[in-house]
Amino acid sequence: MKLRAGGGHELLPFGKPPKVVLLVTFSFILLTLISVCHPFKYWQPINYHKASSSSPSSSTVSRVAVSDGGGSDVSVAGSVVGAAGAEAKECDIFSGEWVPNHRAPYYTNETCWAIHEHQNCMKYGRPDTGFMKWRWKPFGCELPLFNPAQFLELVRGKSLALVGDSVARNQMQSLICLLSKVEYPVDASYTSDEHFKRWKYQTYNFTLAIFTSPHLVKTKEADSDGPTHTGLFNLYLDEVDDQWSAHIDGFDYVIISAGHWFFRPLVFYENHRPVGCHFCNVPTLPDLTKFYGFRKAFRSAFAAINHRKGYKGITYLRTFAPGHFEGGLWNQGGNCLKTTPYRSNETALGGDDMELYLIQIEEFRRAEAEGRKRGLKYRLLDTTQAMLLRPDGHPSRYGHRAEEKVVLYNDCVHWCLPGPIDAWGDFLLEMLKTEGRRSREEKKLSSSGRRLG
Repeated sequence: MKLRAGGGHELLPFGKPPKVVLLVTFSFILLTLISVCHPFKYWQPINYHKASSSSPSSSTVSRVAVSDGGGSDVSVAGSVVGAAGAEAKECDIFSGEWVPNHRAPYYTNETCWAIHEHQNCMKYGRPDTGFMKWRWKPFGCELPLFNPAQFLELVRGKSLALVGDSVARNQMQSLICLLSKVEYPVDASYTSDEHFKRWKYQTYNFTLAIFTSPHLVKTKEADSDGPTHTGLFNLYLDEVDDQWSAHIDGFDYVIISAGHWFFRPLVFYENHRPVGCHFCNVPTLPDLTKFYGFRKAFRSAFAAINHRKGYKGITYLRTFAPGHFEGGLWNQGGNCLKTTPYRSNETALGGDDMELYLIQIEEFRRAEAEGRKRGLKYRLLDTTQAMLLRPDGHPSRYGHRAEEKVVLYNDCVHWCLPGPIDAWGDFLLEMLKTEGRRSREEKKLSSSGRRLG
């Protein structure tokens, strides 16, 4: 219904507009026109998902910024810079969720020969395939999926070594499979020992190596059975394992990792004498816990890297990837039967896993500060949060044929291939791209007499 007043003019329901309303309306129209012609720059706060309120954010240790998928490039300062030069947002690629990816997997157990038998889940009868069809989505940006041709171009003429336990080998096999769409490597090993393999991508003159060293320091198996029937190991915490440390000179990238072997019974040695143990059942030795040995082992490993005069490469710490045993310990019937990932609000890092993660971060910071004095670079490959959310990605009992008479526990530590561990290739490639941009910027600043902050 239309209301009428005064001299017969058709009016708005509230009557004749006061001057202040006209002024506000005119101002709003003016501001709208200005914003269309000259867009304002908006800054979105970073949404960091932390393992706990007291845990250090990975962003404070090694920030990696990525494109938001709109053709943006990334500045060395850590913020994404758009194609038009407008500042957008920076993003922690290690904080996010798993989202469906129906295009995966990008290889199979039939197309890639590098899959270890115990991680060949499809070969040995795993009935579901959904665990292969996810990708990691950081909060606030997109993490590009692995591009094998781009990766090989970035590492042309270079070399990468992985140092650690069988999960490090798991990572190497994942990388070989991801690269298999472009090229397979040839065996360039100096020994027949499968624990120390070197692969050469001949077209790209790129070497990929694995140095198996579950404890990173010198280790001797004192008893193949031990108190828990899983062996007893002597760890010489102040003596690094020279089977890897003496061979990293000349490598451009070295990825250090360790973790699950520290849950087994251990006797700790320092200055050639026992100082304590973990689950060793020796009355004369104090129980120093696995955390003591874990910290000292990483400290020794990083110190060895920082003191090698011939090493000039970039050191990556690949953080602890938690196992997912439920219903018992790994050697007491524990299993992992979930078929979908957790959401980030459904679980949290805690207990032993949190302690191991925090120790790694603390020792990483110490090593990074020391290495900086020598001009060495350290980077954090923080896989912990992403892998915490993947209880569905382990081999469980599908690491051998059901009828085989073998003594194997349910495997809730390693990762099926194809599977969640392939996302480590996405992380690594993005970090290498960021490293290249940073290197170019450093050269520019160096030529102008300035330094990158």
